[in-house]
Amino acid sequence: MIFNDYAIVLRRANTRETDRIACVYTKTRGRLMVRFPGVNRAAGKLKALAEPLACGEYRIHWRGGALTGVAAGGKLLTVFPGVRADFGRLSLALHFCELVYRMTPQAQPNPGKYELLYSALACLDSRADTPLALRQAFTLRLMKLAGYGLERPVLGIEPRFWRALHEEDFNKLDFSDEADAEYLSRADSVLRRFTASHFERPLNTTPPETAHRRLVGVY
Repeated sequence: MIFNDYAIVLRRANTRETDRIACVYTKTRGRLMVRFPGVNRAAGKLKALAEPLACGEYRIHWRGGALTGVAAGGKLLTVFPGVRADFGRLSLALHFCELVYRMTPQAQPNPGKYELLYSALACLDSRADTPLALRQAFTLRLMKLAGYGLERPVLGIEPRFWRALHEEDFNKLDFSDEADAEYLSRADSVLRRFTASHFERPLNTTPPETAHRRLVGVY
């Protein structure tokens, strides 16, 4: 079977002598492992499509019962150059990719996860700064899509703030007063408890220092 699907590369590794294998999150088929034959040769094709954060339309050959597909072609849409130009944004983007990888089963479609990841990366790509609560909002929304969401606020977080983290446009997640800084800190506590209880291994990517400190004059 050969199919086309939009996908974002979450991670990749070299395999064999000249191949790469990439974990991609597709729009309609969920998380897949895809081998890119020969891309590590000097003249290897599809190399750009096998890099983390690459977003494109992929043509994939999949044999029945196989655990890994083979890239047969594709069209690169973006590599999020604005993200790659800044170390802080790049670190956060790779953190988002790892969260999707760790919280997503193989080959179980969830278009909402694709759209969530794409919108977060697009937000990082288009701005010179990072919305203060982007990391917390992304993680809470991913938790909800993965079946771990919290329907009601916890730790005394105000319902208005909780709704904003779950529903507000990413570009509007900037807050300006000390009470919001405290709520953001409490949201971080929720995320730390979640990762400690649900991940067998610590995350490989470390998110940037909690952004809420900027609200209270630490920087």
